[in-house]
Amino acid sequence: MRAGRWFTGATIVLLALNLRSAVGSVGVLLSAVTDDLGMSATTAGVLTTLPMVCFAVVGLSTGAIVRRLGLHRTTALALALVLVGLGTRAVADSTVAFLATSVLALGGAAMGNVVLPPLARTHFPDRVAGISALYGAALIASGTLSSSLSVPAAEAFGSWRVGVGLWSALALLALLPWLTLLSRDVRTSLAPTDRLPTGQVLRSPLTWALVVCFAAQSGGAYAQFGWFASIVVDAGTGPATAGALLGLLTGVGIPLTLCLPWLIARLGGTGVLPVAFGALTVAGWTGLVLAPSTAPALWAVLLGLGSGAFTWCLTMIGQRTRTTAGTTALSSLVQGPGYLVGGLVPFGTGALHDVTGSWTPPLVGLAALGVLIAVAGTLVDRSTPLEDRLVPTSRG
Repeated sequence: MRAGRWFTGATIVLLALNLRSAVGSVGVLLSAVTDDLGMSATTAGVLTTLPMVCFAVVGLSTGAIVRRLGLHRTTALALALVLVGLGTRAVADSTVAFLATSVLALGGAAMGNVVLPPLARTHFPDRVAGISALYGAALIASGTLSSSLSVPAAEAFGSWRVGVGLWSALALLALLPWLTLLSRDVRTSLAPTDRLPTGQVLRSPLTWALVVCFAAQSGGAYAQFGWFASIVVDAGTGPATAGALLGLLTGVGIPLTLCLPWLIARLGGTGVLPVAFGALTVAGWTGLVLAPSTAPALWAVLLGLGSGAFTWCLTMIGQRTRTTAGTTALSSLVQGPGYLVGGLVPFGTGALHDVTGSWTPPLVGLAALGVLIAVAGTLVDRSTPLEDRLVPTSRG
């Protein structure tokens, strides 16, 4: 039994390790891809917004897919889509083909995002925070590794296609163990009495507090990925240093994420953690407004620590539900709208900068997201489980 739990835990972490490679590998090779395929600047802009769109649209439909296929089959399907999408994207010979295969890979990643919390709830009901911390660290590592290794791989083989396609091997490695779990699949709705009506879930204050918190942190995170380097470069930092600072920003999130179970065990339910994440976020963006060139490493560290709100939100999806059906419904209905709204933030950041000619207004707006994380997160932290707020006939 113990060996089985270790095996399942490892497969969940491997799943998470594949969910950002479709994003990270293209971002650092975008110029090479656009030059080779003759992609216009407008189309390249569409490509950069695809992750959030796919995470939102596919995320909303994943709950229904899980109810029809089962949790394990949906996970295997997600990895299969990532595998096929990444593999075929590497040989795409046109802009249309590249965009279509990107949608495949990102759609699989979106499904993987949603199934992570119910997988944790189903297989580790007594260790939700612990397994959430592990897969949260793996998600961060997925983006960090794909961003840092894709360019060296492309340069070593003389083609961006290698840098983009090599991550399909990791998807295959993750898919194989999941195939062995298909015979022991888990459905989130085995009978009508087990179902959680979507309307009731949407009327729950917990759902909307989580949507606000998730949207605020995801929007801020993608604004960091897209604009942090440009902000510090405009302040006088060299491009190479700016890249290293962005790596520092993402890297500090890994040890914090691994410490989350300990922090939640001691501070959970008090509101301290979401307030801390919000305060760190406000401090980081405020530092970039007041002294962008004085201590950029400090601002990067503060923003990276504030990004711990991401894994905390995913953990709360599991901890504020009692059943796999509840976790799946909440995960889908939070991540879909959360990514959709959050996707507007990096776009709005760039647009506001273009209109005003200054980074100050967009940075003030990004700092305000920290306040939303603190307020909405406190409501989530102090909330009772989702099922406790639903009428008895819908709980099962």
